[in-house]
Formats: sequence, C-alpha cells, structure tokens
Amino acid sequence: MATTPAGRMLARQLQHMQSDKDLPGISCGLVDNNVFEWEVMLMISDDVKLYGGGFFRARLSFPPEYPHMPPKMKFEPPLFHPNIYPNGEVCISILHPPEEDKYGYESAAERWSPVQTPETILLSVISMLSSPNDESAANVEAARLWRDDPKEFKRRVRKCVRESLGEE
Repeated sequence: MATTPAGRMLARQLQHMQSDKDLPGISCGLVDNNVFEWEVMLMISDDVKLYGGGFFRARLSFPPEYPHMPPKMKFEPPLFHPNIYPNGEVCISILHPPEEDKYGYESAAERWSPVQTPETILLSVISMLSSPNDESAANVEAARLWRDDPKEFKRRVRKCVRESLGEE
C-alpha cells in the first residue's frame, strides 16, 4: 500500500514523527504493517490540568484519498470528553471533510485541509483535551457536566486517567 502516493506520504510522515524529538508524549506505529492504520499513544504531561498524567491509546485511520480527505481518529478505550463520541471517535473541526458545513457552525477554513498532517492533528487533539468545546458536543452528557457540574466532570476525567494507567 505504500506504493500509492498517499501511502508514500504517510510512510514519510510516520518516519518523521518517530524521529522528531520535539514531539514529547506522542508515539506512533503501524497497525498490522498497514501505513493507512496507525496506532497512537498520547502521554499527556502532568501540567495539563484535565487529562494530565494519562496514557491514551488511539487509532488514526487514513482514507485512500489522503491528504485530500481527513483520517478518522478513535480513542480505544473511549475517553469521557465533550468532543469525543461515546464510541471513542474524535469530533474536531480539522477532521471534518473540506466542504461547507450544512449546519453553518464551521467555516470551510476550520475544516480539513491537505496542509494538515498527523502531527498537527495530534497536537490539535491534545489541545482539545484541555479545552473542550461544549457548543458542538459529540458527547452530550460530558458537555452538560463540563458546563453544569465541573466537579463531577473532573471526577470522570480522573477516572479515565486512572484507567489509562491500569489502576482500575
């Protein structure tokens, strides 16, 4: 599969990410030697107030049309977060296809663009973890708690962190 232009690009991007010392806390590798399926480990630093100290596993699934179409990202197991669906799929603007938003919420400039890379995606997701957007919730319960019961929200987040470390 690395013989396609998308496959060659992904192989180069993976190699760059694996050798880049400026990306602490991000580890990437292939699933079943398939350059279109990446396993990602995000090790969130302790200074991040919400998910700090957690080790979160996710999968990036790239389409054959990459980089013209975005990958999908899914946390396995799912994280409790307003912008992550209960099944673990990440809902963030840069992972939405490059078209007009039929709901008028996002501008085309906020959506996927071929200039995005796996690195920019993962950095955006790490930022999203510490700054949830509750106006466009993928997990309604998490968004409600984020707004209305921050103490319970933080309790649920700490539980995710403990589980990621194998403590529960």
